[in-house]
Amino acid sequence: MLEIEKPADMANWVGKKLGTSEWYTVDQRTIDLFAEATGDHQWIHIDTERAARELPGGKTIAHGFLTLSLLPRLSPLVYRIKHRSRALNYGSNKVRFTAMVPSGSRVRLHLTLKACEPIQGGVRLTMENEMEVEGNPRPCLVAETLSQVYD
Repeated sequence: MLEIEKPADMANWVGKKLGTSEWYTVDQRTIDLFAEATGDHQWIHIDTERAARELPGGKTIAHGFLTLSLLPRLSPLVYRIKHRSRALNYGSNKVRFTAMVPSGSRVRLHLTLKACEPIQGGVRLTMENEMEVEGNPRPCLVAETLSQVYD
């Protein structure tokens, strides 16, 4: 894991890959809980019997937004800013769900810092996030996200 002293030090990493997270398994329980939390009960996510008959690979697939929601879980496994007060999600410039995440798949995150802009009391970071599914050469998520990190 990459450790950075303070938010402003992130400027030294612009244009560089910060690293890759550990693997995380997206199991059916996680998919079901996400469906319950969001109200998205489309059968491709929750009906394991129908998925076995009708979906490629015979498994349900994770919601795209579930995959996106894993960023806060996996990012801290890639880098940490030691001396900061807080960090806030500032939004996304671009999000694409480029491949399916079948139930039981393992995913991991690759992070590259695209920009580090000073703001009052900290920095605004623009990250290139690429999530891969183990065994699939095509990423399942490509997203440019922004966060604000304060001293």
